Amino acid sequence: MQNRIVLGMASLCLGVLVFSLQDPLIKAVSSTYPVTEVMAIRSIVALPILLVLVHADVGLRAIFSKRFRMLTMRAFILFTSYTVYYLAIAALPLADAVALYFMAPLFIMALAGPYLGERVAWQTLVTVVVGMLGVLVMLRPGAGLFDWAALLSLASAVLYGFSQLMARRIGDTESSTVMAFYQNGVYLLGAAAVAGLFWLAGIAHATHPSLEFLVRPWIWPTPVDFLTMAACGFVASAGMILLSQAYRLAPANSVATFEYTGIIWSPLWGFLFFAEVPRSTTVVGAALIIGAGLFALNASRHRSSAPAIAATCDPA
Repeated sequence: MQNRIVLGMASLCLGVLVFSLQDPLIKAVSSTYPVTEVMAIRSIVALPILLVLVHADVGLRAIFSKRFRMLTMRAFILFTSYTVYYLAIAALPLADAVALYFMAPLFIMALAGPYLGERVAWQTLVTVVVGMLGVLVMLRPGAGLFDWAALLSLASAVLYGFSQLMARRIGDTESSTVMAFYQNGVYLLGAAAVAGLFWLAGIAHATHPSLEFLVRPWIWPTPVDFLTMAACGFVASAGMILLSQAYRLAPANSVATFEYTGIIWSPLWGFLFFAEVPRSTTVVGAALIIGAGLFALNASRHRSSAPAIAATCDPA
């Protein structure tokens, strides 16, 4: 069991690093192409990769799972989560969008009790409150600088957290590669459907960067931009498998905090590629969110080690 938890932690850390590479790639094309086109190209590139991985892992027959409804529902939740997150990074600095998104591990730990039956102590609930204080510091309500795109990042965190709890529930029968295949399929179909709806409605422009990224019509990409979007397919394939594997192998409240390793990467990409320097309130708010998550992880470890100590001291 301990080896599974360690492997789950390692998978999550690597998955977060890999997935973080998508942020600068998508932000780079967000002012020219719609998010649906980016997701469609990414999904088309990822499709054959995932088919090969599923075949090598569990065989293609595993795609026709008896739990396809649960797999599809989880994939739709993730499609919504990542879509609204991408809309957020079109309007926000990467450091802000990612720091707000890091409420996800706290949501995972808080919901692990009612959804999975895992024990959730009062310390975990306190950390959620502290994390929300960090969000308020970052959003600075009343300062006249609030951008509603920040709420998209928070909504993405809630949806992502719930999807990973679902991965833990169905991970006893479904492989991470099959989960990733379903995600990719829903991303492709969902992107096409959303783009088609806006085309039929005749909606092609908006004033806010996030909405413009959503409703902008598809155009033929330049070779460089196509390669940029296609690269997301390779990144997404590896990232989806690693993250699904992490939550399939280990208890959600044991590995969720390692999502915070992403705070290292996205501000770095923002600085290197877009000359974005995090604000002081972003740093303070992110510190509160991450500190809350680390405290929750430490409390969880103490609780999990307590029964072992008691058993050792038991004279029976």
